[in-house]
Amino acid sequence: MSTIKDRLQEDWKNALKAKDKFTTSVISTAKAAILLVEKTDNRKLEDDEVITILAREVKQRRESMVEFEKGNRQDLVDQCKAEIVILLTYLPEQLGEEEIKLIVKESAEEVGANSPKDMGKVMAAVKPKVAGKADGKLVSQLVKEHLNNM
Repeated sequence: MSTIKDRLQEDWKNALKAKDKFTTSVISTAKAAILLVEKTDNRKLEDDEVITILAREVKQRRESMVEFEKGNRQDLVDQCKAEIVILLTYLPEQLGEEEIKLIVKESAEEVGANSPKDMGKVMAAVKPKVAGKADGKLVSQLVKEHLNNM
C-alpha cells in the first residue's frame, strides 16, 4: 500500500515530466511542509499526520482567499481555488454539512452536552471523527449552532 507521501512524490515527478509548473509548485509546497515537520520532529510521519498537514495547507489557502477577495484580487482567489483542488485529492473525501451535523449530534449525546458551555467537550469528541475530512471552522460553527438550539 502506498502512502500519501509516495503519491505526492509520484505525482510531483509526473507533473515535472509534463512540464506542469503550477501542479509541481503546489505539490512541492505540500512536500516542503511535510518535510519541515519531519525534520523538526526528527521522525517519519504517518499518513494521518500527513493528512493533518495537508488539511492545514488547504485551510491556509481558504483563509488567503477571503483576504484576496477583500482586496479585489480575483487572480489570486482563482489561484488559491486551483491549489485547493489539487491538495484535496490527497485528503480523504470531505464530509458534507449534514454528515457533520449528525456527528456533532451523536458526539454531544456521548459527552452529555446540554448547553453552549459544553462547546469544548463536544469539539474534543468531534475533532478525531472529522480530522482531515472537514473544515474546522465549519465544524465549530455547526457545534455552536447545535448547542444553541438545545
